[in-house]
Amino acid sequence: MNKITLSTLKKLKSSGEKFTCLTAYDASFAIAQENAGIEVILVGDSLGMVVKGQACTLSVSMDEMVYHTANVSRVCQKSLIMSDLPFASDITKEQAYSNSARLISEGGAHMVKIEGGAAMLETVSFLAQRGVAVCSHLGLLPQSVYKMGGYRIQGRTPEEAEIILNDAIALEKAGADILLLECVPAELAARITSSVSIPVIGIGAGVDCDAQVLVCYDMLGLTNGEPARFVKNFLAETDSIQDAFKAYVEQVKNSQFPNLRHTFN
Repeated sequence: MNKITLSTLKKLKSSGEKFTCLTAYDASFAIAQENAGIEVILVGDSLGMVVKGQACTLSVSMDEMVYHTANVSRVCQKSLIMSDLPFASDITKEQAYSNSARLISEGGAHMVKIEGGAAMLETVSFLAQRGVAVCSHLGLLPQSVYKMGGYRIQGRTPEEAEIILNDAIALEKAGADILLLECVPAELAARITSSVSIPVIGIGAGVDCDAQVLVCYDMLGLTNGEPARFVKNFLAETDSIQDAFKAYVEQVKNSQFPNLRHTFN
């Protein structure tokens, strides 16, 4: 695998070739993922749940995100490193820029991920104009879990679907470089993916997205409790963690994952 950049990902979308993304929070998992061919490694605020043992992501601090991002970027030579702006770190566009600068300069991230649609347009534009690469996260927003009333599928009504589609188009115009769609119907995700020129990463969003992402612990069968519908245990059909990562890459690129059992309608 050559060095992955945003240009690489955009070329993959243009050619119709899928790419892969997984979360990592430490050096060992990061290097194993890179060696397996994972193009994008997400240092997610999901660490609040899978590393810290919290009920949601809202307790994760900027210092923790910088620390875990640095652990990952320190060993990766080829994968693109994406890092989450945690809860309440982007209240103003200036705060979002300052914290993005920390993730990039201290943590070694190549781009930041920010949750929200229309309300974040000005912030996304502000970051883009200052040279920060941005992934905009739509659909289920874990940082808004209390407002949304829990971890629920988004965009099932025509009205909700239209809002998410319009937000996606507006975010691209504002300067977002990638979109991430979480827990939306596959038909809506396919519509969005074909409506924007930037790559779209899906989780619980069907097979038609340009890429897929999972929490690494989930795809290794280490879920605490009942796994979400969109999760597949790749370790169950392989002999090692490294082989599980390779199987994930192969199945995403061949459009074998996700299949209908992992998809919402």
